[in-house]
Amino acid sequence: MRRRLPLLIGLLLLGACDPMGGALQRKPPLAAAAAAPEGMVRIPAGPFTMGTDEEDVDGRGAELGLMVPWFDTAHPAHPVDLAAYFIDATEVTNGAYGAFVAATGHQPPPHWQGPAPPQGLETHPVTHVSWHDAESYCNGRGGTLPTEAQWEKAARGTDGRAYPWGSTYTHDAANVARGHTLPVGSVAGGDSPYGVKDLIGNVWEWTADWYQPYPGGTYQDDRFGTTVKVLRGNSWASVGHYPDQRDFMDIVANNSRATYRLFLDPAGRLNDVGFRCVQPTP
Repeated sequence: MRRRLPLLIGLLLLGACDPMGGALQRKPPLAAAAAAPEGMVRIPAGPFTMGTDEEDVDGRGAELGLMVPWFDTAHPAHPVDLAAYFIDATEVTNGAYGAFVAATGHQPPPHWQGPAPPQGLETHPVTHVSWHDAESYCNGRGGTLPTEAQWEKAARGTDGRAYPWGSTYTHDAANVARGHTLPVGSVAGGDSPYGVKDLIGNVWEWTADWYQPYPGGTYQDDRFGTTVKVLRGNSWASVGHYPDQRDFMDIVANNSRATYRLFLDPAGRLNDVGFRCVQPTP
């Protein structure tokens, strides 16, 4: 044992030197990812698949009288690489927006009776807010509205799923076409892979982007340009009167896809449109 001890010490000393005889410089440990601010979720950096290559081969959309063919506005599927960011875990509530109104003097939603939100609805998503209202609120928190890509990655993750919860539509996983808003985060089973809630249902959500075709897309729409902003996520409101339950559910399922794109004049204020914010990571 005594003969082997000098050899062991020599090996340890050798391991502390580089081949050129100098002392090795230890690499500093990797910095831990910044913790998300309260009420937000961190979405990691990296690529994901945005859009879809699915086709309405059976002409189901036309059969139901829809103005926009299913899937076409989300063509083609394409890779997008994003930096890390934080996104609100839920939609902005009436209570949070009321605090913003009180602190800044910003105009409250037109259906409020004064600067305070409707009593009993403080935890429901704020509605009747324009794109400019939503962006002002997010700016006041040091953030912005999410881009379409940021919203979609938070909803789909990196495996290309159709819905935040998986590949098939589950009506109980979201507040869709139920006739009214619900407290944010109260519907179980609809979380995205990152734990973001209510990305489908409750209210449509403003995004930062104008309604534009995707790179390589061939679908033509007169509304493409800089006149309407994109909405994502479907809402509590009904999709219309369809006596056949199968027709109704097919439309609800289509409009609830994480790739589905709707649009609205940025000055518009509707009772089923709200928003959430994003912030950059340090």
